[in-house]
Amino acid sequence: MSIDETTLSKGELYTIVTNKEAKGKKGALIAIIKGTKSEIVSNVLMKIAMRERVKVKIITLDMSSAMDWIVRACFPNTKKVIDRFHTQKLVTEALQEMRVEERWKAIDEENEMIQKCKKTGIRYIPLTYSNGDTKKQLLARGRYLLFKPSSKWTESQKERVNILFTAFPELKAGYSLSMMFRSAYEHSKTKEEAKKKLDSWYRKAEEKGFKTFITASESIKNHEGWILNYFPERETNASAESFNAKLKGFRTLVRGVADTKFFLYRIAKIYG
Repeated sequence: MSIDETTLSKGELYTIVTNKEAKGKKGALIAIIKGTKSEIVSNVLMKIAMRERVKVKIITLDMSSAMDWIVRACFPNTKKVIDRFHTQKLVTEALQEMRVEERWKAIDEENEMIQKCKKTGIRYIPLTYSNGDTKKQLLARGRYLLFKPSSKWTESQKERVNILFTAFPELKAGYSLSMMFRSAYEHSKTKEEAKKKLDSWYRKAEEKGFKTFITASESIKNHEGWILNYFPERETNASAESFNAKLKGFRTLVRGVADTKFFLYRIAKIYG
């Protein structure tokens, strides 16, 4: 099974529990509950007979403490697996936070130079790199490149990244840390192997001393046992993310959610 959260309309959050074996078809939806509070969601799921709930052997979830308590209370016989997507996202966000911080510095620098030029009556012409990007543009346009492994960069993207990493060597070090973490997932076949790679990654993150990566590594350490449960079965929350995408597609098809109760009724009839 998978447990995740999504929004249906006006930013309202719903907790969704799905059955992986149904593969997004009839029988995929087990419950869709308004809110994410563990007490509320647990009370609803408790209505499912215990003999059915103890049959759940594996459940994938994110690092939310609320989701953890829901699973503890409602599915006592299950193994928790923290989804790969959420842990990799945490590490990627640590890198992106570094990039955003540098971009704000570049914007501040540009604003200061514009003001100085105005006072002296000189026209402001920003410094550009060899590919035509200004510092601010380079940091903005480099965003998506930092998500991708270097093997997937095009020639023009390689040029931009080389300039970016030359101008901002800390981003290069952060990118290496991000890819090192990704590699731990891609090249580990057992929990023991993954544990060794994670320990090595923790040391590297501490050695570099980047605040965002240290925060991310501490969070990963706190959930390490459930993260390692990903190996070797490699269970993910992909089915839950796919189901969320189906809900959003259905919402678009019916041109929004005017009547939430009726929308949920239709979803239950189609996927319940």
